[in-house]
Amino acid sequence: MEETKRFYSQRAITIATYFGGPLAAGYLVKKNYETLEQPDNARKSLIIGIVSTILIFAGIFSIPEDIIDKIPNALIPLIYTGIIYLIVERVQGENLKNHKESGGEFYSGWKAAGVGAITMLILAAGIALTAFIAGDLSNTQPNFDAVTYDKGVAKFVDNENKSIAVFSVIETQTPDYLIKEFSKGIVMWKENKEIVEGLNSIENLPKKLKDQNTLLLKYCEFRIQHNEIIIKAISEDTDKYVSDIERIGFEINKILEELK
Repeated sequence: MEETKRFYSQRAITIATYFGGPLAAGYLVKKNYETLEQPDNARKSLIIGIVSTILIFAGIFSIPEDIIDKIPNALIPLIYTGIIYLIVERVQGENLKNHKESGGEFYSGWKAAGVGAITMLILAAGIALTAFIAGDLSNTQPNFDAVTYDKGVAKFVDNENKSIAVFSVIETQTPDYLIKEFSKGIVMWKENKEIVEGLNSIENLPKKLKDQNTLLLKYCEFRIQHNEIIIKAISEDTDKYVSDIERIGFEINKILEELK
């Protein structure tokens, strides 16, 4: 029996692009081309997504800090999301329209949101969390227990890596498996909140790190909410929570921007 063909809709690609950048778009466009049995175009799409991501971040990092601070956080994602929307319309719009009109199936919006989430973390978390924290510690006077702080941060990052691993298999695993893994993620994000609260109790902790910890606590809370709403979407097999997933993802992205 021939497997039912499914595509990522243009709207789903747009959602993933806003949070995960051109890398997310390249991946989802690639999956659509694979469904269309166009392997060359699929490979090119992913390569273009990777190269575009590198170019965008290289461009952002080359802008003087006093100028970049004046640019609204949402502006750059809105620009490249709009561009990619038009590109997808041009290269796959007709295929997606015909598929929809013929009653064809599309992947759930929360799956696209999941792809956007994992690429967002690949691009932002490593910079905003690991590098930022490491930079702060290297530039701070060692008049506090930096060893304990380092251990706490290492555990935080380890929990984060484990909790987001589920996004890499979101297309291939069963709903029961995904629900179980997202539930484990909630436990790890709650543990991360406890870790940050413990770091705040370190004597003589610099104010800059305390301010950062305040953002990390909010980050953990949004991560918990994100997992909870995704679990509801999977359990009910519905797209009605996609707007909530988008909203929480936007809040997560804002915090990551503040941490940079």
